[in-house]
Amino acid sequence: MRITFTVLALAAALPAGAAELRFASTTDPNTLDPHAGNSAPNFSLLGNVYEGLVRRGRDMSIEPALATAWEPIGDGEGWRFTLREGVTFHGGEAFDAEDVVFSYERAASEQSDVASWFASVDRVEAPDATTVEIYTTAPNPIFPDSIANWMMMDSGWVSENGADRPNIEQGNFATTNANGTGPYRITERQPGLRTEMEAFDGWWGEDRGNVTAATFQPVQNSATAVAALLSGELDLIEPVPVQDAARVEQADGVQVIRGVEARVIMLGFPHDRTDLYGGGDENPFADPRVRQAVAHAINVPAILQTVMRGSAEPVNQLVSPAMRGFTEGLSGYGYDPDRAMELLAEAGHGDGFQFSFRCPNDRYLNDEAVCTAITTMLSQVGLDPQFETMPVANYWPTLRADEHDVYLLGWSPGTFDAEHPIRFLLATPDEEARLGSWNFGGYSNARVDELLPAIQSEIDDVARQAMLDEVATLTLEDVAYVPLYVQPLLWGAREGLEVVQRPDNFVNLRWITVPE
Repeated sequence: MRITFTVLALAAALPAGAAELRFASTTDPNTLDPHAGNSAPNFSLLGNVYEGLVRRGRDMSIEPALATAWEPIGDGEGWRFTLREGVTFHGGEAFDAEDVVFSYERAASEQSDVASWFASVDRVEAPDATTVEIYTTAPNPIFPDSIANWMMMDSGWVSENGADRPNIEQGNFATTNANGTGPYRITERQPGLRTEMEAFDGWWGEDRGNVTAATFQPVQNSATAVAALLSGELDLIEPVPVQDAARVEQADGVQVIRGVEARVIMLGFPHDRTDLYGGGDENPFADPRVRQAVAHAINVPAILQTVMRGSAEPVNQLVSPAMRGFTEGLSGYGYDPDRAMELLAEAGHGDGFQFSFRCPNDRYLNDEAVCTAITTMLSQVGLDPQFETMPVANYWPTLRADEHDVYLLGWSPGTFDAEHPIRFLLATPDEEARLGSWNFGGYSNARVDELLPAIQSEIDDVARQAMLDEVATLTLEDVAYVPLYVQPLLWGAREGLEVVQRPDNFVNLRWITVPE
């Protein structure tokens, strides 16, 4: 499919020394609809095209975007946002409060993939064209932090093109076309092949490097991406495979930019199945002893040393130590294959059993190699994982269709707060309440569900942390997931190219300067 847009001429006001950027990643966004895909690759690309009321700065702090200011309403009733005036969409339409209300109704709808963000919202009102009031069901002190990736759409453009609601499965006009207010506008989209962008000279902001044209290519084969970087065909790739990082660093004309991502890589289980997708008329994973056996069977230090080449850090909960709300002093499961076999025997599965193990091969750094190592480790304690790997474009539909038993998942909290994975990964799935939308295994704990709204509304940091600590302890005891490690950031770039590498792994084109 090829979608071509009318290209606006670039004004002389754009930065001197303008340059083109050619960049690549392993994953192509599965949609251009900002409300139809709740994943980092989507937000990374679309964050250059669409904007929210707030955004994250270079240091990940919340700063003004389409809203210039915000303040609490009453005694925790909600939040009042003052909108930026003079903002236009790429198509020339004026941005105002009507677009915010529309974007809320669209993003919070049952068809949306980001509806969970608005679980605490009661209603949204627009007293005038430059004011929006968002009322919550309870005090929500972290609400502004939670909507940094909520992107505004032009209500008229969306309605005129029959895309009033997202269509995740079949797609619609907004799936392959875009009309944002951001610093870049999409000029051509060939899904799975390339996305071309040009700087939007009508953008309201000023913080911009010299990139006036950019071409994004998904390159699933990491060796191909590295070769293209070394030959000069690409200016920036992410990630650089850990096994190639040293070679790239030593090559002339290129550099490796290192960091630590916010993303925790983990294993998920089929908690709510009565039988196994991979065979058998019972679900052994319903027994926490079996889940704990899996945890003890995995030699995380060995994976980090051999597969990740020492570039990643182990973790024992669903957020990294850099996140707000991290629980100190929590001990993980630890590698103990003998204990794993004892637990399996205690649970009545001393002879092992067969189950499906799903894993993507183009989403996370070395994901297939990590899953291959895990498969071997589980086999060594008598289990029989039927390992299958697939592109992420097929992976998410597979998980949503419940066609899996054990699966690999990475999670980067968009709010940089421990509440985020509780809402998405631990809350009992509830479409009406917009909770647990990425809880593919159906984990459920009544106490966790009880604590979540209290965590969201508590303004006392000490009391809030005590509740977060309780959730972290409960889910460790339940073995809700098996946290493995915090993923590293490894970008490859041509020498002299300046970037801002944030722990959310987003490529912000406006912060890139290409050497002349």
